[in-house]
Amino acid sequence: MITFDDFVKLDIRVGTIIDAQMFEEAIKPAYKLKIDFGEIGIKTSSAQITKLYKEKDLIGKQILAVVNFPPKQISNFISEVLVLGTYSENGVVLITPDIKVSNGDKLG
Repeated sequence: MITFDDFVKLDIRVGTIIDAQMFEEAIKPAYKLKIDFGEIGIKTSSAQITKLYKEKDLIGKQILAVVNFPPKQISNFISEVLVLGTYSENGVVLITPDIKVSNGDKLG
């Protein structure tokens, strides 16, 4: 179990996907994403969301991501943020706001 104080250490923000490309070098099928988080800038992420999403459908989609984990090298790519999703029987479903909000808005 974690405490509420542990949870509030997570910096979870809204960002808009501005680019999505197949991550050919990844062991498991994944996309390389570029995500605009407004005031904190454009960040990269590797996301295993290929079962339910096509690259072209991801462009412009707002998502939630943890932005304060240390960068992680995956093959030849640096993943700077952790995109959030739920595991379903059909694949990972992205966590998204149900109305458009500003990039960089913080989960609160």
